[in-house]
Amino acid sequence: MTTIDEYQRRCEQLFVAGGNAAVRRAAQAALDEHGPHPDLYCWLALGHCAEDDDDSADEAFRAGLALDSEHLGLLAGYAELCLRADAFEYPGRAGRAVTLSERLKQLAPRSDEADRLAAAERWARRGYWDDMRMQAAAAVVAGRDTEAQARALAVDLRQGDEVATRDVNTEDRDAIVRAATLEALSGPWNAPVLFLGRHRTTVWALSGILCFLTDTVLRQTGVVASFSAWGFLWALPVLVVDRRFAAIRREAEARYIATLETTLAERS
Repeated sequence: MTTIDEYQRRCEQLFVAGGNAAVRRAAQAALDEHGPHPDLYCWLALGHCAEDDDDSADEAFRAGLALDSEHLGLLAGYAELCLRADAFEYPGRAGRAVTLSERLKQLAPRSDEADRLAAAERWARRGYWDDMRMQAAAAVVAGRDTEAQARALAVDLRQGDEVATRDVNTEDRDAIVRAATLEALSGPWNAPVLFLGRHRTTVWALSGILCFLTDTVLRQTGVVASFSAWGFLWALPVLVVDRRFAAIRREAEARYIATLETTLAERS
């Protein structure tokens, strides 16, 4: 029999790895085996929260707090869920955020959970420009990931058969991502995709310039009377490359999570 502590360690490792569905499966398996437990309901709720399944998360948080009304993880997680609830669509849920926050701060004002909730409260008060800056930062990070993945693939392709026959550690996220990328983009017909991915920043800059010049020429020659979207066709190749690399990353992440889930289950 797998103990509750072992299930919790499995949930934690899967959650850190981004395997939210796997976290829910592990937490539910533990609940089925051991019965109701506040820690397990906390993991189940967090697994739902991570994928914005707020109704299921709300149900899990309530079930956990019914067992232990002073559970710090449940209080903090439920308060965060309520903070992001739409006050018009879910007025009751949104209204509970204040009560939960006050309860947590009374019980453990200097705890990690209280600090996390304070950060969530600051995030809930963010403005429009804060959202814009966060979206821009996320786009920059995604672009750098694409370039790094393309450069790693270029190295692997130069090494040739040595990489193809190399054993991949099934718990090494980076190794699995590189193996998936190599498998998907190793053919010669994918050379343009690799080139664009490796020089993504430069290509984006050139695409922007060409878009502007094309639009200007079209207007000055009278082909179009005002602003036109034709110039933005230059950006399509980069968008296609970004989507291709993003799809490969998702596939690799899913493979990694499945392998990790199986490995952790076999160890228990």
